[in-house]
Amino acid sequence: MDLKQLRVFVLIAQHGSMTRAAEAIHLTQSALSLQLKTLQDEIGTSLFRRTSRGMELLPGGRDLLPYAEAVLAATSEFQSAAARLAARVAGTLRLGTILDPDFLRLGALLGLMLERYPSVQTDVSHGISGSVLSQIEDGTLDLGFYLGRPQGSRLHVAGLTPFSYRVVAPRKWKDRVAHASWEELSRLPWIWTPPESVHNRLLTAQFSRLGVTPNIAATVDVEPSMLDLVKAGVGLSLVRESVARHESRARRVALTPVSVATELTLVCLETRRREPLVAAAFELAAELWSDAEAATTAAQDADAGSPVAGP
Repeated sequence: MDLKQLRVFVLIAQHGSMTRAAEAIHLTQSALSLQLKTLQDEIGTSLFRRTSRGMELLPGGRDLLPYAEAVLAATSEFQSAAARLAARVAGTLRLGTILDPDFLRLGALLGLMLERYPSVQTDVSHGISGSVLSQIEDGTLDLGFYLGRPQGSRLHVAGLTPFSYRVVAPRKWKDRVAHASWEELSRLPWIWTPPESVHNRLLTAQFSRLGVTPNIAATVDVEPSMLDLVKAGVGLSLVRESVARHESRARRVALTPVSVATELTLVCLETRRREPLVAAAFELAAELWSDAEAATTAAQDADAGSPVAGP
């Protein structure tokens, strides 16, 4: 059953007539009858009987009517509360971003925010994970994207999507790194990043487990520069799996067999998670990434079910 069927049931009971109920809800009598029949089939009992005076409630209908009215009243209260919430969601949302907008689905998120909450303005500040987190903690930003899952009870963290970083090497090192282990790769030159970056956090943890000190050939603070230095033959670096595969297909880098897993998250202070602006942003991000994941799964299922072409 759905709310439309319950509304039809209540209207017929209130008006005592199919004709008057159909006029009130702007439906044809045949459409109204179909909704009522579907509801009665769903619950397995008749609700009315036709008389010369119109539609009369049967005992089962009289028993169920108060419940249907309560459901519709609760739905109306919910819609009113949602409308009040939308009206309160106004002001400027200060959002910290990282990496490239396409990976974050930033355009889609801001477009959805504007559509749902037209009174909201968004102030976007770009940086690296650690600096975004620092600005969230000191109140400069309301919330921001982060790579990994920061620790601390002061923070509210929502996971958006897992992904991997692949270790890539200069193209001319292809044969050298094709089957290399972490231990073997650790002895080669590396392109390093500041402590605030996810690359630094992931690689520092890995080298610490190996008990070795990295051979740092250069230090940069933006991902495109890291990739440029790899292509120039300077050293190894971490690159997002999708980017690494694209660059490898274009014969600009060599892939190693090792990678590290992390995730994209959205972070705010725990004390601010229920503020209307912040709560709305988290809700829209969850909706957006859930829809994207569903679309990806559907595409993968379709590919899996596609017949294999013959020679």
